[in-house]
Amino acid sequence: MSRPRSRGLTVRKRPLIVLSTVAAATLLLAGCAGGSTPDATETPDASAQTSCLADLQSGAGSDAVTVDGTGADAKVTVPADADLTEAQRSVVVEGDGDDVMPGDLVSLRYQLVDATTNEVLSTSERGPDGVLSALLAVQQPQQIVDPTQSTVFTVAAECLPIGSSVVLTLPAAQEGMNPSVLYVETIEELPTIASGSDVDATEGMPTVELDDAGSPTITLPDSDAPTETEVAVLKQGDGAVVGAGDLVTVQYRGVKWSDGSEFDSSWSRDAAPSQFQTSGVVTGFKMALEGQKVGSQVIVTMPPKDGYGEGEINENDLVGETLTFVVDILATTPIEQAE
Repeated sequence: MSRPRSRGLTVRKRPLIVLSTVAAATLLLAGCAGGSTPDATETPDASAQTSCLADLQSGAGSDAVTVDGTGADAKVTVPADADLTEAQRSVVVEGDGDDVMPGDLVSLRYQLVDATTNEVLSTSERGPDGVLSALLAVQQPQQIVDPTQSTVFTVAAECLPIGSSVVLTLPAAQEGMNPSVLYVETIEELPTIASGSDVDATEGMPTVELDDAGSPTITLPDSDAPTETEVAVLKQGDGAVVGAGDLVTVQYRGVKWSDGSEFDSSWSRDAAPSQFQTSGVVTGFKMALEGQKVGSQVIVTMPPKDGYGEGEINENDLVGETLTFVVDILATTPIEQAE
């Protein structure tokens, strides 16, 4: 799989590091995000991770934080004398759902609070219904040297039942910065395949068959490649509409029109969804996503001008290739949260 470029479709890894920066106020929840099609080397095998990444314990610092109320009304208070020199996690309420594991797709609410001023630095309440869809990071065990290598929402929510709420203490990232506290409520696990209603196939478009797990097989028509990008809906969802620049969570498979061969697929990585902003993908992929509803499955065929650019086809590159993708749109987060 080719690496990302300014016009590229390949997803860049852009982790949100726990404990190392108050940039945890913004939300990157996946093990990879950013460019256009995710790289197989950047999304580790979800099946290889069956235990907690960090498994942080409670302590005097996290236990000192109080939370009054729930949801949008939750008030997080950090005492002035709280010791926040290390990362700790305390469970405020233990839910009764299934345990959340790295690689799960869940909806959650959160607040990030400055531990010195008690000012709310960031909150999911800016999003639709105050709910954020979080793809919890997937990382190989050998990559976990210490908790700073895990994404913040994973460390907060992992290995606790759905419906739990927790506080996570985040020491100051560097001298001159204040420590912070992340409060997270997990709501429900979300489907990892398109959940919308079937739509009649569009004449002339490639055909798609799904196996029992929802993985698509793409059959290209015996015709010339289109000269303009074509998008069709295969399943119509009823969720939030993907906006310009949104952070989206998707499953996808991509094939070359020249020979029908697959060149990238989340399905080939144990069906681990990928997450990236629509502003970080090539034009054709962006056209396929923006304006569609969560729960939808779409198919897009893009000529080189909307993909990796014109040029002589090379088996080791995507320049000059017409590309077809099938994409399951699982979640979207507004750009003001994704930045």
